[in-house]
Amino acid sequence: MNNSTLTPKEVAQSWIDIGRNKVGYSLKNVFFLALMGGLFIGLGGHANLVVTQTLGGIDAGFAKFMGAAVFPVGIMLVVFAGGELYTGNALISSAWLNGNVKFSRFMSNLAWVYFGNLVGSLILVFMLYYGDLYTGHLAEKAIAVAEAKASLTFMQAFYRGILCNILVAIAVYIQIASKEAIGKIFALWFPVMLFVLSGYEHSVANMFFIPMGAVLGAELNWTNVIVNNVIPVTLGNLVGGGLFVAIVYWFIYLKGKQ
Repeated sequence: MNNSTLTPKEVAQSWIDIGRNKVGYSLKNVFFLALMGGLFIGLGGHANLVVTQTLGGIDAGFAKFMGAAVFPVGIMLVVFAGGELYTGNALISSAWLNGNVKFSRFMSNLAWVYFGNLVGSLILVFMLYYGDLYTGHLAEKAIAVAEAKASLTFMQAFYRGILCNILVAIAVYIQIASKEAIGKIFALWFPVMLFVLSGYEHSVANMFFIPMGAVLGAELNWTNVIVNNVIPVTLGNLVGGGLFVAIVYWFIYLKGKQ
């Protein structure tokens, strides 16, 4: 490893320090950083819909790839400009397990970030809707996406949430290894592109996709949306990022080595 790249053990240690710092932010900063995070991920979701609105009629796989190719811009904005995401903050679990963060502070941080992400996503939905950007094929695509997400069963959404945040969290996790912008961009782009291409479920992205479809007239049963998408995807994302990424690598590199 050269001095512009951290080793896997150094990355794991860095996330202990990052987790401790994140729970130390003021409530105001947590909320506004999370608001920006939700807005940025929504912008990636909007780009995904714009790109794929008619490509599915040509080739479904190619449409998914092109939509997946533009979505990661959202998470790049979060990392480079500054933002907080519920899915990324699941990585704080390693700092908690390491004894550097109290469980109550970890859960409080996740709750406030989740709320801020929702507010940011809804602000974007409001601006796009009243900016009259969703007409024709784009509106039809947004409605179809929202209705498809609402049609999942609890366990389908849960497992897709786990798989999603294994990839999203690992992207956020490994970008720390590079000290150069281009290295961070590649570390973020490939795993996030893969999660979108694969059809997994991201709780923050869904804060944009489902309300966007709803305001355009999607036929949604909100009890079903909450029970069979919001809850299982939120839990699955926490398991995927908090357990399969942060805790696994804490166990491999840091357990008993403090």
